Amino acid sequence: MSWLRALKQTARSGLTVERRRLEPVVAARAALGLALVVGFSLALFGPAVAASSAFGAFQAAIATFQRSWRPRPTLALASGASLALSTFFGYLTGAHGVFFLALLLLWTFLSGLAWAAGPTAGLIASSNVAMMLVTVTLPTSVATAAGHAAMIFAGGVVQAALVVVLPVRRWGAQRDALADALAAEADYARRLRHDPVAPFDPVPLMTARSAAAVTPGQARRRPAELHGARGLAERIRPVLASLADPAVGVPEEGPERDRVRELLAAAGAVLDAAAHAIRHGEPVAMPAPSVAALRTPDTGAILTGPSRRAALRLAALLGDVVETAEPRTETTQSPEATEGAETPQTPQTTGAPRHATGAALARPTLVRMAPIVAAKVRAELRRDSPVLRHAVRVSAATAAGYLLGGVLPFGHGYWAPMASVMVMRPDFSQTYARSVARFGGTLVGVALATAVVQSAHPGTYLSAGLAVVCAFGMYLLMRTGYAAGQVFVAAYVVFLLGMEGAGLTQTVRDRVTLTLLGGLLAMLAYAVYPAWETPRLRGRLADWLASVGGYAAVVTARYADPAGTGSPDVREALLKTRAARVAWQEAVDRATHEPVRHRGLSHAAAEQADHALAEFGRVAMLLEAHLPERGSPPLAAAATLAESLRRATERGAKEVRERKEPHWDDLRETLDAWSADPPDHFLLHKGAVLLLEALDEVTTALTASTRAR
Repeated sequence: MSWLRALKQTARSGLTVERRRLEPVVAARAALGLALVVGFSLALFGPAVAASSAFGAFQAAIATFQRSWRPRPTLALASGASLALSTFFGYLTGAHGVFFLALLLLWTFLSGLAWAAGPTAGLIASSNVAMMLVTVTLPTSVATAAGHAAMIFAGGVVQAALVVVLPVRRWGAQRDALADALAAEADYARRLRHDPVAPFDPVPLMTARSAAAVTPGQARRRPAELHGARGLAERIRPVLASLADPAVGVPEEGPERDRVRELLAAAGAVLDAAAHAIRHGEPVAMPAPSVAALRTPDTGAILTGPSRRAALRLAALLGDVVETAEPRTETTQSPEATEGAETPQTPQTTGAPRHATGAALARPTLVRMAPIVAAKVRAELRRDSPVLRHAVRVSAATAAGYLLGGVLPFGHGYWAPMASVMVMRPDFSQTYARSVARFGGTLVGVALATAVVQSAHPGTYLSAGLAVVCAFGMYLLMRTGYAAGQVFVAAYVVFLLGMEGAGLTQTVRDRVTLTLLGGLLAMLAYAVYPAWETPRLRGRLADWLASVGGYAAVVTARYADPAGTGSPDVREALLKTRAARVAWQEAVDRATHEPVRHRGLSHAAAEQADHALAEFGRVAMLLEAHLPERGSPPLAAAATLAESLRRATERGAKEVRERKEPHWDDLRETLDAWSADPPDHFLLHKGAVLLLEALDEVTTALTASTRAR
């Protein structure tokens, strides 16, 4: 992709305003916290302290809007404390240019490394630097630095207290994540009716798993209906695929296929009902036609073999899903539900889940997270790390913006470095899109706010009120797009600093010019010191190949050593495969917008390889859906197949990384040996053939891409 086309796409992306569900009550609560902090500070301490405390409350509220599964009060307190610490050191060094520049470089570099801990930590750290640049310009002395920092932390405390005192939809994020997972499986079931080999995006299930991890405090308060449905959803997915797939199930047409379609439609309706109940905390409203379809007694007469077992298992699992999704007054500690027995079950609407195993997924507290984050940061301290490159880029761009802003004759030069640190991200598309969005949003917001200030000359309290209104607009629209939020952020800063007359002499042109300078520095920094995803695509593909090959090997090994459907090694291998697949898909999406040529993996080759490995994983999932029960007779041929799969995919992954043509000799030799004496197991034999066909398609894709170069 050319630079011109890449810039056009990122600009369009940055200025896009998405239609999202607004949360006015949550936004109003955040704005109320800001109003309380500003009003109290103004009444007792004056505009300078009010501005400092307002920034603490403002950022603490932003932290509570982030996609994080930690308690919202914890996020607000962490944000307020970190900003208070940042501004305290900023105040101490603000009067000494050299020392402040050194602090700015160090703090910005650390904020860049914070992205190793996740986007929430990265955003909070970046906001700390941006707001430190603003607050330290306020008139103050070193003697009052601690007082300003304390007021900033107090703003975070107020926001945390409001979350506790005025709760809005408790556990709403976790409910949405679990409901989205069930709804995704309902959609999958409906798509399987028309496309028996339809793909499934595992991201909703991965998100639900992340949301299910709780701290010890959360575990004591979590609603009972959030405990077991996710584990059941995990087990339903392979059963749905097995029921629909014509290779291991029923023919593509005929009475058996009609019955399968009826069961899939009923499953979709039941899963949708359970998703709605969990999302809103209501009783499950079971659709009568779906219940009737699942109760039909002729399933055993129409379906036989693997399809009959899948149908019976599906009915049992759906019954457990409905039972688990029911709100209950007593909270049980049964986070996971195991698979139901192979007997026809009817979904019920009362009672507790019949099966419960294991403990809740544990999420460490913030204190226990410290060594984990430190380990993640150390792992990124390598030359080819995108996070390390981001830390270097953002430090250089912010320092350059700070120096240039001080030299240029505009005054209040913090607008330039503030723009740089807030728009820069570890990847190209977000950095460039946010740069354009921030410039556009700042242009509108500053123009409107400056026009109000210069025409109406609002006093201290009116300026504070206008700042709170702008903050409410930002909280309300922040998830609709970066540009929309920036309109209100820019106006908020103008009104807040206008409480004591700071920055009133600065024109719209000055502020917009400095913001443009900061955005250009950010974009230039990425162009000079990039971290392109395109050259790493082969490595991402190899990681996915190795992980999905390991998953298939573990699954087939369980046919040689039956351990039942709850085998932990199968689960662990599946989670690794999902993580590798999502990493590959995210890398492909980022690479699509990069202005660099592909290096050995064209867009067409990436798409074909993606399809092939997705099919490989689907076949392995079908084999998992029919794992033999514990104590079943072992299949010796499965051990040979498992070892062949492991060796072939590990060697193939190494060849992909080295830009060689992958070969699957081990697996092919195993299947050739079966030609004379095939194993007495239809699924195992058929699955091995399908796995080899998928791997051959990977070779075809990579070979065509190599020749195209």
